[in-house]
Amino acid sequence: MRVGIGYDIHRLVKKIPMVLGGVSISHTKGPVAHSDGDVLLHAICDAVLGALGRGDIGMMFPDTDPSFKGTDSGEFLEKVTEIMDKDGFVVANLDCTVISEDIKVTSYREQITKNISGILDVSEKVINVKGKTAEGLGETGKGDAIEAHAVVLLIKKDKS
Repeated sequence: MRVGIGYDIHRLVKKIPMVLGGVSISHTKGPVAHSDGDVLLHAICDAVLGALGRGDIGMMFPDTDPSFKGTDSGEFLEKVTEIMDKDGFVVANLDCTVISEDIKVTSYREQITKNISGILDVSEKVINVKGKTAEGLGETGKGDAIEAHAVVLLIKKDKS
């Protein structure tokens, strides 16, 4: 068994699309990022890479590489999933928290969970996505940022 923790934060500005867990979200602001800025998928990538002892998303997909400009973060998670598969692991449990002052994650939870389970090739039952606010504190609490945390438990694949 391996455990990994992931975290991401992005500043929010007007006129940029918001994507969360690979799902388009109706919102007045979106993340400033080199890729599509999907904080949830970025946190999940970091959690899985951490559990595998493979560094982090910035090492694998650096924002200094122009080929990743505007990339759908689902592609990052697909690549991380391939690495996890080659290393002989599968997700046993994934628990995620999105912190946003005004995005109601529960409205998108089913779509997000379905999307993530599809990329990771696991049952939706092993994925939990929840939302919290920052209670008006800091940049996230002012609505100027969005954050995500992810904790993953990986287990060795059954060889049968």
